[in-house]
Amino acid sequence: MSTSKAKAPQTMKPATAAKKLGILLSAAPAEFQEGVVSRDELNALQADPPSWLADLRREGPHPRQVVAAKLRVSASGLARADITGPLTTAEIETLKAERPDWLEREQTIQTRVRQDELHLKQQRAKA
Repeated sequence: MSTSKAKAPQTMKPATAAKKLGILLSAAPAEFQEGVVSRDELNALQADPPSWLADLRREGPHPRQVVAAKLRVSASGLARADITGPLTTAEIETLKAERPDWLEREQTIQTRVRQDELHLKQQRAKA
């Protein structure tokens, strides 16, 4: 006699779901912040984002990892520039337009790091 249990849906904390969605948890609606998110719900949010999610992704505020990616720098580069909090898309665009010295320096560092990583990957592939 086999007893089969229905498999419980995989769930995650709101902070984990927010990170996977690329949004700042504190900017999400309260019902998202206070609940748990199933894998199916996360997939649905990614496939067909509700207006609040689309707005957050478009306008921000954005978490550090997203800010770093949009500025083409590392998260460490943001810290070196004393940018520790989230930024909106408008703030990011202003930084891109103003091109402060720290941004150019960190973009150069990030480009070198990526080139070095690519070179190492190519060397490993030959070995």
